[in-house]
Amino acid sequence: MNKKSKVVRYNKWGYIFLIPFVVAYLAFQMVPLVSTIYNSFFENFRSGLTQIGPNYVGFENFKTIITNGDLPLYLKNTLIMWIMGFVPQILLSLLLGAWFTDPSLRLKCQTFFKTVIYLPNLIMASAFAMLFFTLFADSGPVNSILMQIGAISHAYKFMSHIWSVRSLIATMNCLMWFGNTTILLMAGMMGIDPSLFEAAQVDGATSTQIFYKITLPLLKPILIYVMITSLIGGLQMFDVPQVLTNGSGDPMRSSMTLIMYLNKHLFSKNFGLGGALSVFMFIITGILSLIVFKFTGKEDKDGR
Repeated sequence: MNKKSKVVRYNKWGYIFLIPFVVAYLAFQMVPLVSTIYNSFFENFRSGLTQIGPNYVGFENFKTIITNGDLPLYLKNTLIMWIMGFVPQILLSLLLGAWFTDPSLRLKCQTFFKTVIYLPNLIMASAFAMLFFTLFADSGPVNSILMQIGAISHAYKFMSHIWSVRSLIATMNCLMWFGNTTILLMAGMMGIDPSLFEAAQVDGATSTQIFYKITLPLLKPILIYVMITSLIGGLQMFDVPQVLTNGSGDPMRSSMTLIMYLNKHLFSKNFGLGGALSVFMFIITGILSLIVFKFTGKEDKDGR
């Protein structure tokens, strides 16, 4: 009995240390989530200087979001730009992670190179977008260099073509986040038992075979984590396309993302439609994350 009471007294410190997290979660996560869901059932917007509502309208805001046809378009834009940025990001991160963690290469100045590849992650996305906007402007350095070397005869309007704008946004997202992904994959690779690699080398396995047969399968949990968190971040893509296109999502709304669409509702004080769109985004994020986990986190048939 005395031993049990000591355990209970010791365990209470765990609950005490959890209090700051619980308070912060309730204040900054749970309360806004409940408030958003609540507002989605009300007509609540500003028309000029007149405030309309809040008036309870049930699911009318959700019907409006579905029937106006913008949600599928902006979801498609967001996913296209996320995939365009994530695929080269994960490939580059895997290559750099395998390169830095390979003991046979004995690379020098690893700390310096790791710091350099992580630095873009510390730069504000708005600053990155302004830099690319300046570089790829009609009279910017990129067009000047291309015309000087004879690659083009006149300035190419990067901001007026759908795929050039999408490619710039994807490139910026890749450059900003590949360093963070590389660090995560390196941590996973360094946690693999070196004896597995040594045994494979003794058996005559090549570096490529070791990577595909040992490294990648054991990195699966980290890869799933990176993919899901990247997907969630991709669906929340806002700052880069917002600054690069000045909030218009041009050309022809091809770079308008879900969060930019949400921002327009919030900027116009239409809290009802904004809340409904937020609920849809919450559902879409959950469904896509479950799909990714389902297809990448399948257990082996023997239950391992």
